[in-house]
Amino acid sequence: MTSKLDQLREITTVVADTGDIQAVARLKPVDCTTNPSIVLKALGTEMFADDMKEAIAWGKKLGGDANVAAAAVADRLAISVGAALVKLVPGRVSTEVDADLSFDTEASLNKARSIIAAYKERGIEKDRILIKLASTWEGIRAAEILQKEGIDCNLTLLFSKAQAIACADAKVFLISPFVGRILDWYKKSTGKDFTAEEDPGVLSVREIYNYYKANDIKTVVMGASFRNTGEIEALAGCDRLTIAPNLLDELSNDLGKLERKLSPETVKPAAKIAVDEKTFRWMMNEDAMATEKLAEGIRAFAKDLGTLRSMVQKELQLAAA
Repeated sequence: MTSKLDQLREITTVVADTGDIQAVARLKPVDCTTNPSIVLKALGTEMFADDMKEAIAWGKKLGGDANVAAAAVADRLAISVGAALVKLVPGRVSTEVDADLSFDTEASLNKARSIIAAYKERGIEKDRILIKLASTWEGIRAAEILQKEGIDCNLTLLFSKAQAIACADAKVFLISPFVGRILDWYKKSTGKDFTAEEDPGVLSVREIYNYYKANDIKTVVMGASFRNTGEIEALAGCDRLTIAPNLLDELSNDLGKLERKLSPETVKPAAKIAVDEKTFRWMMNEDAMATEKLAEGIRAFAKDLGTLRSMVQKELQLAAA
C-alpha cells in the first residue's frame, strides 16, 4: 500500500514550506517556499554558519549607514538559503520581497529585480525562482509588471476571492491562499471547531480553484499554511500544496486511501467578476477576516525581517570590534 503522500504526489505538485535543508533532502519536494520566518530558522542552524561568516565579512566592506549594511547582509543571507534549496529541488524556490514594502509598488519592483540579479550572480537563472509578494493591491501591481518582464511571481498572504481575482487579472504565475490562518480566524471569532469539509480555509481554496478552472485561468493555485493533514486531504488534487515537514511526515506514514477532492473535470460554472482597484478595496473592506489576516501577516513577516536585520547588525558590530 502506498502512503497518502505518494498518492497525493500523483495528483498534486507537493512543495515544502521550509528552509530545513535536511528535511528537503529527505522529503524530495518539487519546489520550496521561504519567508523571513523560515530564513531566520535556517540561519540558526550550523549548516549556514559559513554563509553567515561570509556575509558578515562582505558586509564589513560596505561601510556607510549601519542599518543599510545590515539590510544588505540580511538580503544576502536570504539568497544563500534560497541558493542552497535550489540545489535540492528540481523546480522553483520562492524568495520574498521585504514585507515592509507591501504597499509600495515601485520599491517592490526594485527589490524583486535585485533578488533576481543576486541569484544570477550565483549562476541561478530566474526560471528557478519565484518572487513572493504580499497580495496587496500594490503587490499585485508589482507582480503584473514583473510577469511582463519574464519574472514569475508567487502572491502570498492571500485570504479572499477578491485577491485571487485581482491576481488572475494581473496574470501572476502562482497564488498561495492561506488555509490554516483562515481557520484560525474563524475558530477564534466563533469559538467553534470545524471538520475538514467545513473548514473555512478549505472552502475558500475550493472556491478559488473552481473560479480559476471554470474561467480557464492559468494562474497556479497553491494551498498553503496548513494546521493538520485533514485540510491537506480535503484539497487533494489542487494544482500545488506547500506543506511543512511535520505534516509531510504524517502523510508519508499514513497508508490509508486518499480521495481526490479537486479536479478540472468536476468544476461548476462561475461567472467572471471584474475587479478594479475600487472594487478590490471595497471587497477587502467587507471581508473582516481577509483584512485582518493580511495586515497581521505583513506585520509578522516584517517583525521577523526586523529580527534578522537586528541579528546581522549585532554580528557586524562584533566583527568591527
